[in-house]
Amino acid sequence: MNPAYATVDHVFTVPLDHSRPDGPTIEVFAREVADRARADQKLPWLLYLQGGPGGKSPRPSAGSPGWLAHALKTHRVLLLDQRGTGRSTPVTAREAARIADPARLAAHLTHFRADAIVDDAELIRRELCGDEPWETLGQSYGGFVTLTYLSRAPQGLKACYVAGGLPGLTATADDVYARTYPRVRDRVLEYYARYPHDADRLRRIADLLAATEVRLPDGDRLTVRRLRALGLVFGMGDGFERVHWLLDESLDARGELTDTFLHQVMNLTGFTDNPLFAVMQESIYGQGATPARWAADRALPAHPEFADDADPLLLTGEMIYPWMFREVAGLRPFADAADALAEKADWQPLYDTRALAANQVPLAAVVYHDDMYVDAGLSLSTAREVGAARVWVTNEWEHDGVTASGDRVLARLMDLAAGRA
Repeated sequence: MNPAYATVDHVFTVPLDHSRPDGPTIEVFAREVADRARADQKLPWLLYLQGGPGGKSPRPSAGSPGWLAHALKTHRVLLLDQRGTGRSTPVTAREAARIADPARLAAHLTHFRADAIVDDAELIRRELCGDEPWETLGQSYGGFVTLTYLSRAPQGLKACYVAGGLPGLTATADDVYARTYPRVRDRVLEYYARYPHDADRLRRIADLLAATEVRLPDGDRLTVRRLRALGLVFGMGDGFERVHWLLDESLDARGELTDTFLHQVMNLTGFTDNPLFAVMQESIYGQGATPARWAADRALPAHPEFADDADPLLLTGEMIYPWMFREVAGLRPFADAADALAEKADWQPLYDTRALAANQVPLAAVVYHDDMYVDAGLSLSTAREVGAARVWVTNEWEHDGVTASGDRVLARLMDLAAGRA
């Protein structure tokens, strides 16, 4: 823990289903952080909304992101573990396995989308701040939550900052993945241009996996398609290097996969810490009567360059496939429930386009021009449809720019919202 920070842990009891306040409850955890020198002052609140879905808030430490230090100059920050993550009542493989009925588990999981997160936040705000509105910083999926917040409870917001997270307001999962595959292809080819020998190394490993049964330390079989899932990290600023140095230690002198490589692949592709990321990945686009029906999987045949035997071998990105729920230990307890969610055709709307058009809460957003995860075209279209929105487009950083930039991204967003830039 950074000694410059003063922290207070909060645990809130909230309804699982906010439309049934007398029904079952869960706990939501949040950590209050302040500059120790200002901890006794009355400071405005900044609520941090983490990316994901299924991501917990960062833990303050000596290596905390620069945006946190910048925010603490003027604000008291609340690091929210969104429902189901971190120290909030968890949604894990172990907990899912205890719910034997897939239909019951699927119904339970419908309460872990942006609308419920917003309702949690409003309950927490009233408890901590009374009637005083607060500001929000939404990273990635946290920006999706922000737009839902502006749709449902704008009276709770004073200003909103969004980093790489303006969603398409009416985009379906099919719309999203039609745009995602070409961006991922271009990103992988950029990786091979930087590290040309890695194309040969990945093809060699893929051929080995196709010919030989290789097991990860947890017993899961390492297949070519699971190997390709390593591309998920390519949207981050250090993603290329993470995979490159992983491959650097992948094969021993006998041409066999090393224990180090297998252990790291298991961790990077196992979803042990954040199963909600996989379970809810396509459900976050659900609005109205259009089911997702495994949109990323259905879109795959239209992109033959992503075939397992294609050369060069293209890694995949932020795509979740139905096979993962049968082949990945940390996802197996969710398999039938995930199938049910994929067929769900009565989702409640997440965005109120009329309310957003009339929005008066200052909204400052950075759109990363080359973002692999969130389509810049959809983001800019949304920005044009939201009142009081100011947008900054940059190719200086990847999707993690708010963290990788030190304090620069948040500082500029605050200036944009205040009319100083």
